[in-house]
Amino acid sequence: MDTVIVPVDFSETSLHAAGYAAKLLTGHYGVHMILYHFYEKGEDGEFLADQLKNLQEELFADNPVKISTLCEEGSDFIAELTKLARHREADLIIMGITGRSSLQQTLIGSNTLKMVEKKVCPVLIIPHNAAYHEIKNVMLASDFKDVFNSTPSVPIKKLLKLFQPNLYIVNVNSEHYIAITESYNAEKVKLNEMFAEFNPEFYFLSLYNVEDAINLFTSDKNINLIINIQKDHSVLHRLYKSSHTKQLAYHSPVPVLAVHE
Repeated sequence: MDTVIVPVDFSETSLHAAGYAAKLLTGHYGVHMILYHFYEKGEDGEFLADQLKNLQEELFADNPVKISTLCEEGSDFIAELTKLARHREADLIIMGITGRSSLQQTLIGSNTLKMVEKKVCPVLIIPHNAAYHEIKNVMLASDFKDVFNSTPSVPIKKLLKLFQPNLYIVNVNSEHYIAITESYNAEKVKLNEMFAEFNPEFYFLSLYNVEDAINLFTSDKNINLIINIQKDHSVLHRLYKSSHTKQLAYHSPVPVLAVHE
């Protein structure tokens, strides 16, 4: 992993995500972290650039990470961030999200999910109440359907190689009983080959509610990061969009990495 972009609008949500990012990347000296601020009013540019430099210095004082800043004027935050990610060949974007109401959403918080949908690169979503923990245990949520074609192994492996965590590959399906079916077992074999260097453990949870199962597993195994493969009607989509999930992700203490098939 080489380049990580962290958008900052100086809200509590984005500053928390920036601090989390700096801690996360500390010690990984080959990684370049870009603090990015977007603004619309030209007369504010110099002041905002100074504010961003101050943040850079504050973060670096406690976290020896290679950090640069970019303060950019424009009219469309999502379009400019997408272009920046392409031009810099970013491996990851780290953004915050808040559990506050839509009326209180900050620029960064309200645009995090829009950035996920752009599919320009993986997005690491940092909940507003997420306390930093070293990445030791990672859960990969999989539907076990055509995994060779639907699992973006390259970006996932980049992150796993960076942190070398324990890897748990999890499937939730109310039809799992005593044993998994032949089709599930065949997909398990493929995933095991795909991530063999990380010695994955597999879990098949027989529960009706996917979000509750993920919450329980996260607690039981001390999961520090959830990886979700973004598809239409994926787990992540339901976590963040459905009111029936009790807004699990908005209150989760665990960051979620969204990667696209």
